[in-house]
Amino acid sequence: MTSRQDERLLDGPLLPVACRRCAAQVLVRKSSWEQTSIQWNAAARAACVGIEHPHDTCPALRSAIQEAALTGAIKVVE
Repeated sequence: MTSRQDERLLDGPLLPVACRRCAAQVLVRKSSWEQTSIQWNAAARAACVGIEHPHDTCPALRSAIQEAALTGAIKVVE
């Protein structure tokens, strides 16, 4: 079986965003202003102090992602 490239990443690749509170760095893609994909790694999970539950997003990281979108550091695909 061959794997197929995810073509959605061609118009908006995952880009690094770091949390200002704990410096955890994740990869982020904004498909729209309402939809955000976040790819965590073990180091980011270990560094993050703002997550209470495994499926939550740290409020400080969410703020850093929003700022990155507003300033153009990450592209909002829409």
